[in-house]
Amino acid sequence: MTRGEGVRSDEERAAEARRGPAGARRGGPPHMQMGVPGEKASNFGPSARRLLARLAPYRAQVALVVLLSVAGVILAAVGPRVLGRATDLIFSGFISARLPAGTTPEAALQGLRNSGQGRLADLIGSMTLTPGQGIDMGALGRVLLLALGLYLLSAALQWLSGYLLAGVVQGAVSRLRTDVAAKLNRLPLPYVDGQPRGELLSRVTNDVDNVGTSLQQTLGQLLVSLLTVVAVIGMMFSVSWLLTLIALVTIPLSMALTGAVAKRSQGLFVRQWKHTGELNGLIEETFTGHSLVKLYGRQREADEAFRVKNEELFSAAYGAQFISGTIMPAMMFLGNLNYVAIAVVGGLRVASGQLSLGDVQAFIQYSRQFTQPLTQVASMANLLQSGVASAERVFQVLDAPEQVPDAAQAVPTVSTPDARGEIRFEDVSFSYDPARPLIEHLNLVVHPGQTVAIVGPTGAGKTTLVNLILRFYELSGGRITLDGVDIARLPRHDLRSRIGMVLQDTWLFAGTIRDNIAYGRPGATDAEIMAAAQATYVDRFVHSLPAGYDTMLDDEAGNISAGEKQLITIARAFLKNPDLLILDEATSSVDTRTELLVQRAMAALRSDRTSFVIAHRLSTIRDADLILVMQDGQIVEQGTHEELLARHGLYAGLYAAQFSGAGGEAPPAERVPVQGRTG
Repeated sequence: MTRGEGVRSDEERAAEARRGPAGARRGGPPHMQMGVPGEKASNFGPSARRLLARLAPYRAQVALVVLLSVAGVILAAVGPRVLGRATDLIFSGFISARLPAGTTPEAALQGLRNSGQGRLADLIGSMTLTPGQGIDMGALGRVLLLALGLYLLSAALQWLSGYLLAGVVQGAVSRLRTDVAAKLNRLPLPYVDGQPRGELLSRVTNDVDNVGTSLQQTLGQLLVSLLTVVAVIGMMFSVSWLLTLIALVTIPLSMALTGAVAKRSQGLFVRQWKHTGELNGLIEETFTGHSLVKLYGRQREADEAFRVKNEELFSAAYGAQFISGTIMPAMMFLGNLNYVAIAVVGGLRVASGQLSLGDVQAFIQYSRQFTQPLTQVASMANLLQSGVASAERVFQVLDAPEQVPDAAQAVPTVSTPDARGEIRFEDVSFSYDPARPLIEHLNLVVHPGQTVAIVGPTGAGKTTLVNLILRFYELSGGRITLDGVDIARLPRHDLRSRIGMVLQDTWLFAGTIRDNIAYGRPGATDAEIMAAAQATYVDRFVHSLPAGYDTMLDDEAGNISAGEKQLITIARAFLKNPDLLILDEATSSVDTRTELLVQRAMAALRSDRTSFVIAHRLSTIRDADLILVMQDGQIVEQGTHEELLARHGLYAGLYAAQFSGAGGEAPPAERVPVQGRTG
């Protein structure tokens, strides 16, 4: 059931406010009602593992992504070593051109030592020299082509890996969004009523989108960065174990720094998305009741509430982004210190002949490749934490207790010509809060084809009674039967397919008038839609619209009047042709003349089917077969209109109060003019 269909009437909202649970959490005017969602402690590790577990259906693709990433990273890691070989070819060619031609490398080195240039001899001693010759351009060209090929192939493999990973991530997020949508349909109505709509919408839209964005931007880069670190460390050890140990000093420092910042910023990210949801809820409530805010002159209060919530969001977001943003410059500082240390020690080892110039150049490149992924991982910490914080909020919805499942031995039922529509309440008890009973030991029999009106003061339990028939709430005790079958044994879909309902709060969706009427019975023909529209007098005003039945309505249906909206919802129920009909103040938004027309349409619609009519205007239910008078969840009176007036009880008092003069004392019940039943 869509929340917008408004299964709770004003009397239920008022009653629940007195009872306490959801209503009591949101005090004040509508635009100030901000329920605070339940919040559990942030737990990064389990939430992150649970999020990654959603990639399990894509194991094959993930394995291929890892293989491609490993191959691409290895090829990229070999590149600097090959370029180091090119550097050695250039340097050795440069030195060889300055040595006497015809001499051997050993003789040339010995000549340098004899002339007092022993350090230069040590420097070039590890090179492959050909005295008198310059740079071997052929060998250099082959090396550079090899390096180019390695980098091109590495880029192609990593591009393919990124392409596959994008499909995996978007598929997982799509499944997550589908799971959340399906979960919303399984949530019990009390849970949905207890959550501010903007907060719930923020969880299933903003938070899911943030999870997808975070995974897309971090997962691939995180994999490549970690693989790069492993590959580069291996290549660094192949060059020089001493320089490698110097480079590895930055790892514990980086981990300690990242851990400290992450621990502090995680709570701030949770607060950021919590306040985002609350701000969305405030905005949604304020603009839903925009006209009332202006009517009562509460713009300043609305602005102040927005300012306070916006300040809270600003504070949390600023703190989270600033603290997590300090990781990047700190990591760059550590990387620069590491670079200086490697350059100094590497230069000394080249001068002593223990390393070639190409090796040091390759190692410096590796040191950059080593610190860069560490820096990238650290800079992704804010995205990871933001995504996991959003995932926690989504998981809270997925973990919410669901409505009681249909019975294992559910009895399928369909509407048939033999369906009678008999309703029995047998010792029924129900309460929203176990500590505050509402309906206790209620017994009632509604015979097939009867029209039953339910009246009573606000909060008496009128709408609760019909919500129990629809199984929007589960009973605390007793049972309700439909044609002799306990409704708890009926699949909810089958049960509700036999029931039509017209609510006081109209719900129309973005689409044409034709589509909104056809919502009552998918597959209805145009002729059936037209017949329903004519029977409920929708046809009268549709022809005055520019596009007729193809007039587009937005989600608020602001281009038609409130009464016209209600007529469309009545036509929708008429088209469904249900066995059991529930009318909850169905004519409250139509004018008096239209009400008379709709009453005739409702009389035709109620013909030969059981009907429940909830009404505050008692003049509209005088022809009901049975009138139930409720007070504090109990049926205190029942009978026909004339019988109840004759008893001079609660019904007579309510009836007299409606027809007394404004501000005057209600006349005695026996003096109220009583009109005979008309049907």
